[in-house]
Amino acid sequence: MSVVRGRKRHRRRTIGAVLAGAALLFVTACGGGDEPDDGKGGGSDKADTAPSKAVVTISPEDGTGDVATNGALKVGAENGKLSEVTVQDTKGNKVDGKIAADGASWTPARHLAASTKYKVHAVAKDAEGRQSAKEASFTTLSPKNTFVGIFTPEDGSTVGVGMPFSLHFTRGITDPAAVEKGIEIKTVPAVPVEGHWFGNDRLDFRPEKYWKAGTKVTVKLNLDGVEGRPGVYGEQVKTVSFTIGRSQVSVVDAKSHKMKVVRDGKEIKTLPITAGAPATTTYNGQMVISEKHRVTRMNGDTVGFGGEYDIKDVPHAMRLSTSGTFIHGNYWAPGAPGKENVSHGCVGLRDVRGGYDKKQPAAWFYDNSLIGDVVVVKNSKDKQIQPDNGLNGWNMSWQEWKS
Repeated sequence: MSVVRGRKRHRRRTIGAVLAGAALLFVTACGGGDEPDDGKGGGSDKADTAPSKAVVTISPEDGTGDVATNGALKVGAENGKLSEVTVQDTKGNKVDGKIAADGASWTPARHLAASTKYKVHAVAKDAEGRQSAKEASFTTLSPKNTFVGIFTPEDGSTVGVGMPFSLHFTRGITDPAAVEKGIEIKTVPAVPVEGHWFGNDRLDFRPEKYWKAGTKVTVKLNLDGVEGRPGVYGEQVKTVSFTIGRSQVSVVDAKSHKMKVVRDGKEIKTLPITAGAPATTTYNGQMVISEKHRVTRMNGDTVGFGGEYDIKDVPHAMRLSTSGTFIHGNYWAPGAPGKENVSHGCVGLRDVRGGYDKKQPAAWFYDNSLIGDVVVVKNSKDKQIQPDNGLNGWNMSWQEWKS
């Protein structure tokens, strides 16, 4: 019995020693923080809690109204660098922009829309990486005078290879660079496209050569808020897309009284024509079909010929110039096409009154033509048509066009 009691006492001493050792270990581990901190160890969190030295600046100030759409919005950073800038309207539409390489400023990529509230959120970091943020809201001006661009061709249309994208503005533009910056044109396949101003109210875009058949063109008009002239602002935001159809270029020879129709590089038809009479010759040059009318009235009074003619039912008429040059059906001089020039400057094709006969040359050409197709006139005893007389900018060299 004494042996058993002796073993129990020894076991209690062993367990007690273990517990005491564990307690000592616990005290030692928890007491590690009692050593003095020299400020170099990882235990200090002073750098994380100190305020950032960076200061974000936003102009205009929060709550400002009647803000200019261009040049007024400025975001900057002092004693630090911008790391994030977001500008968006109340619908969530963001304004693209770029932070400068030195991080000191952010610049919007485009003008702002008029009559719109914007919210700005910006973040900057100081040299230690500590962040500072600022927000502001402002509203842009509501213009009293506005302009729009009336464009051709129509959205979703298929047009010929000569068709430019043409804009006619309802007010004269005195800051063309600002307007051009608000227009973006993309093509598939990609091709360089340049704009050219005719006066201060018309802007046409085209590539160096005729469009390639099948090209898809997308134009984004972001003119809302563009100050086209002092106190006059654009109000358009629209995307226009059109497709270039097959290639068709027709060559009218005023001397031989014939027109060759070339489609996709192959001659598909030769048609007899009558061009302008010796006293009323037809312009030479490249002309683009801009309108099509199955029947239209032609009155000499509207184009400076007095009462020399007034034909109320001209069939299969397609406009080639603003000044009144058409290629159209001619039923009143059926013997002229292919033999002599008798028109007042138009190109005439044999036709019947009412244009009902689909076998007539004028009917065939009308049915096989697109707005945007090219008609080239040569060997006429007249000057070359002016580039702005219709959609006829192809009569300028590429260098002239770009200048």
